Amino acid sequence: MHTGLYMDNKAVILLSGGLDSATTLAIAKSQGFACYAISFDYGQRHRYELTAADAIAQSMGAVQHKTVKLGLGEIGGSALTDETIQVPDHSTAGIPVTYVPARNTVFLAIALGWAEVLEAQDIFIGVNAVDYSGYPDCRPEFIKAFQEMANLGTRAGVEGRPFQIHTPLIDLSKADIIQQGSRLGVDYAKTISCYNPDKDGRACKVCDSCRLRADGFAAAGIADPTCYQ
Repeated sequence: MHTGLYMDNKAVILLSGGLDSATTLAIAKSQGFACYAISFDYGQRHRYELTAADAIAQSMGAVQHKTVKLGLGEIGGSALTDETIQVPDHSTAGIPVTYVPARNTVFLAIALGWAEVLEAQDIFIGVNAVDYSGYPDCRPEFIKAFQEMANLGTRAGVEGRPFQIHTPLIDLSKADIIQQGSRLGVDYAKTISCYNPDKDGRACKVCDSCRLRADGFAAAGIADPTCYQ
């Protein structure tokens, strides 16, 4: 396992502005990595998260924070990128309409490209397979397959500088994530998890992401700092 204390210490961190990615950034930093944060303006209706990502990257000492503009809204297919599809206010069976087709595949591919430019071998992503909405691109099988692809399809990989995709939250409950982040000094008041915030960034309190977040704070025994509508 690479650690920033013993390897070339650059790492690329996927930073959405939410609770999980902020915690992931804190974990990478605690392991000694010089953190290069990357966010994506992909046509999401909850664009306030990009403001949160800026604040988190700055407050947590990211070496650099890059926001890449993508047009996933042009293909639609998700309540997060198509405003004609309503964000549900209750849990649903199966993969929900808030799933964005191939989102983590696209995000990781761009993060991989930046890592190769930076000569960084480590990429951190805050996917979780315990308290999550059932997205297929948050599972360990997907991450393993992407890492194998990364090392087959890049110059760094074939020249013997393999990449490692770190998923420090993959097996944690939301409460565990919040407790770990709190120990590392994450200011969760700066984060936003809501799929449908208002123009001032206040969370809706009813979407799946808001409910998972609120339940996590309650289970962790930590006051929820979220600003709700």
